[in-house]
Amino acid sequence: MIFDRKQQRLLLEGKEYTFEDISRLIAGGAEAHSPASWDLYLFLNEWFNDSPVIIVHTSGSTGTPKELIVRKDQMMQSARLTCEFLDLKKGETALLCMNLRYIGAMMVVVRSLVAGLNLIVRPASGHPLADIKEPLRFVAMVPLQVYNTLQVPEEKERLKQTDILIIGGGAIDEALEAEIKHLPTAVYSTYGMTETLSHIALRRLNGTLASEHYYPFSSVKLSLSVENTLIIDAPLVCDEILQTNDIARIYPDGSFMILGRKDNVINSGGIKIQAEEMEKLLRSFIPVPFVITSVPDQRLGQAVTLLLEGQPELLEGQPDTKEIGNKLQEILEPYYRPKYIWTTDCIPQTENGKVNRAKCRILAKQMLTTFYTHTLTP
Repeated sequence: MIFDRKQQRLLLEGKEYTFEDISRLIAGGAEAHSPASWDLYLFLNEWFNDSPVIIVHTSGSTGTPKELIVRKDQMMQSARLTCEFLDLKKGETALLCMNLRYIGAMMVVVRSLVAGLNLIVRPASGHPLADIKEPLRFVAMVPLQVYNTLQVPEEKERLKQTDILIIGGGAIDEALEAEIKHLPTAVYSTYGMTETLSHIALRRLNGTLASEHYYPFSSVKLSLSVENTLIIDAPLVCDEILQTNDIARIYPDGSFMILGRKDNVINSGGIKIQAEEMEKLLRSFIPVPFVITSVPDQRLGQAVTLLLEGQPELLEGQPDTKEIGNKLQEILEPYYRPKYIWTTDCIPQTENGKVNRAKCRILAKQMLTTFYTHTLTP
């Protein structure tokens, strides 16, 4: 592997590019290149410059998006950990199909530079395998891209011909995980964040090694806070010990499970409800995209609220809130039952497809205000 940036070359669709080559391509202007290629050239220009750091953006799934300054040498260490774990070798083909604004896509490129992978570039779209011809050794996608790919027979077949798929950037629901189990591809769910320069742990989703647990890289040390949130000590990729908001359970063999985020604990009448665990329980009962959130409540403190994706103005094709409400009455204990069930055009999401929990809470509060305005208006 090559860790000296001055010695690195990008193997792009079988052709090798130096920093000087990238500089000449940029000098030619954006109009001569596809948007996806242009974004790659701009990233490489930043990567190869003399600065030891680079700016990355968080997704904003739990709050306001922010910029982080990260060290390039630590990004290369992260790349090494992944390439060694997955046994990625020089000349093997990797696909870049995510937004280069975020760390997940950046790390696909850095892995290619460090390990000498042959990079194939496609736009950050819902169907990244739509026109792929060559077999791929390694692909990184978000859950929505995987879901869309599995709906199209030709694209599903291309995915089956891919050796390794890692999935990050969002939760993988039970239905998607069940379909993944039938793929011959080695598929992993990743755990990490921008601050850890993508993932520090992987969970195999299919095959004989399939597990519900994430397994951290050997250099990563994990512990729990008094609130059972995960503490990450990953010195190769992060100078500081990270106190996360992820509520976790650590097992004797060092593996762990994520139960949800501390931010997403709803305290309703003194009962603490983890939104993600409740969503996992309800997925088989609710036939449309949905999210569990909360609104302020004078008696309970926070009231559990269910947002369903649909078209409120349509009489047909929208989720039946009454039917869903009756079903939840049967399967949930009283304190866990949503006090409000509302339909919205779409569940708020971040740019890279995660549920935007903060905006969901704001939307639910606005809907509560509208509800009471209409209720109290004579």
